[in-house]
Amino acid sequence: MKIEKLYPECKDNIWGGVKLKEKYGKVTEKDPCAESWELSFHKDGPTRLVSGKQLSEVASTEDLGTNIKGFPFFPVLAKFIDAKEDLSVQVHPSDEYALEKENSFGKTEMWYIVEAEKGAGIYLGFSRDVTKEEYERAIAEGRLTELLNFFEVKAGECYFIPSGTIHAIGKGCLICEIQQNSNLTYRVYDYMRRDKNGNLRELHVEKALKVTNLKRYERKSLIGGVLGASKYFTVKKLNLNGREERFADKKSFCCLICVRGEGKLDGEAVKTGDSFFVPAGYGKFVLEGDMEMIETEVRKYYVGIDLGGTFIKGGIVSDKGDLIAEAKVPTESAEGAGRVAMNVKKLCDLLLAEADMTADDIVGIGMGVPGMIDSERGEVVYSNNLGWEHFMIGEEVERLTGLPVKIANDANVAALGESKFGCGRDYQTTVLLTLGTGVGGGIVLNGKLYEGNRSAGAELGHSVIVACGEQCTCGRRGCLEAYASATALIRDTRRAMMDANRKSPMWEVGTLDDVTGKTAFDYADRCPAAKAVVENYIEKLGVGITNIANVFRPEAVMLGGGVCAQGEALVKPLQEQLDKEIFAGDKGPKVKILTAELGNKAGTLGAAALWLD
Repeated sequence: MKIEKLYPECKDNIWGGVKLKEKYGKVTEKDPCAESWELSFHKDGPTRLVSGKQLSEVASTEDLGTNIKGFPFFPVLAKFIDAKEDLSVQVHPSDEYALEKENSFGKTEMWYIVEAEKGAGIYLGFSRDVTKEEYERAIAEGRLTELLNFFEVKAGECYFIPSGTIHAIGKGCLICEIQQNSNLTYRVYDYMRRDKNGNLRELHVEKALKVTNLKRYERKSLIGGVLGASKYFTVKKLNLNGREERFADKKSFCCLICVRGEGKLDGEAVKTGDSFFVPAGYGKFVLEGDMEMIETEVRKYYVGIDLGGTFIKGGIVSDKGDLIAEAKVPTESAEGAGRVAMNVKKLCDLLLAEADMTADDIVGIGMGVPGMIDSERGEVVYSNNLGWEHFMIGEEVERLTGLPVKIANDANVAALGESKFGCGRDYQTTVLLTLGTGVGGGIVLNGKLYEGNRSAGAELGHSVIVACGEQCTCGRRGCLEAYASATALIRDTRRAMMDANRKSPMWEVGTLDDVTGKTAFDYADRCPAAKAVVENYIEKLGVGITNIANVFRPEAVMLGGGVCAQGEALVKPLQEQLDKEIFAGDKGPKVKILTAELGNKAGTLGAAALWLD
């Protein structure tokens, strides 16, 4: 299927205006034009193509994407809404209630404010916790809006509305709404308005009382450029000024709605109000011009947990690597493994609340845990950092959260994160070396994490590069970690300073306690002792990288840790050494040395990536 321009079904609700026809190019005989259903597979208003056929008839399952599998029908509906008058105060039920009572799905939605007249606004949620009795009495007395939040809105703002949240669009708002594919609404209050036949419009107070969230509404904002997210839809705004390449993967279609400006989509003209469907698996397409577009996809979401000795960090991550919410809680490992598992559950609850999600929006939890991990069993075999032996943390967290759990060693997880979403995203086979207190590592072969027998492998820092060399923390001598860690670099820098009998400029940093992993690099251009430390460090690290490259022949070796801040001063000589010493030289495929991009987010993103194919 090619990229298709969409032709919407329009609606003439009595509260609508004429802006959609006059300013947004909607061609319809309906007056007023209150709504235009831009992307719809719904029977009440299916979207059509230039051929006149319905999009739902033309698009194959492959065009919709693999993320659609599992839904009983197409999950999302996108529309413009032009409110010349106030819309009714209403609420949408959850899936659970709607399926039981209405044989339908519920409705979660999101509003992007395209235009707003001066003073225009929306009602959204209660301004405080209320009781069912207060709610019912306010409806009966016609003063329900007194209990609600009123937000005066302006163009460019976004509001996410989970099912069960009472709401109303005020007059003077023009909105792009992305919603769950449902037309089920419980009208609570309608200003005594009458329909075209002069009858008071039907209310659904009894049902609304059963499904409305009576807690105080708190507006949330996602991170990572995502405006709204649920298992039904993910929405971003694209601010285009020039040329930008986008990519439609096999997991989801992409719907693009132009809300301002004009330009081109793969050479086809785009103007304000136009909508387009990009099929899943289409690959690269190009946007050009000066315009704002609302992008809608269906993505999968995961909780990624990076379990450290002091803090448990985590985030909600999409299958594209978008981190939409993040938080952390204390680990409290001294209180026992059970307390740590409870804190993981606490963190998951915080993340879901921050993202306005429920557990139903999440596919699963991925965890990176320090120590020897049996990934298949979900067991921490041994972790010195946490003081654990044979703790089935996967099973325990699954019991507490009700979500399936996958775990792996934290260094392996970081490698997976960099490979999937960081500097290694363009490669299938990569190796990560983290140059910190020790030297950690992780291996990704053909897009899959390689952990060795019972997940106990990939200890790359403990390969010997100097027989009978420096003592390593593992008990052996001459390991890569004993020469290439930041700890080893600091040790060698201090030795060089002491051997120089205070004649080295490196003493300008203060005492030996003030030496860091960057000290030798900072003085290498004016201190022979510092230069020797740097050269020795790079040589030893280069030997380790060459050994790894000879064993796995990856497309790239990724370097993480604070030492990598040296950039080209570190990478360039390492690349030269690797190119010279690798088996078969330039006769074989080249192995690139890259510096990691994700920093301390690699663990969270990599943990989520445990769920990806």
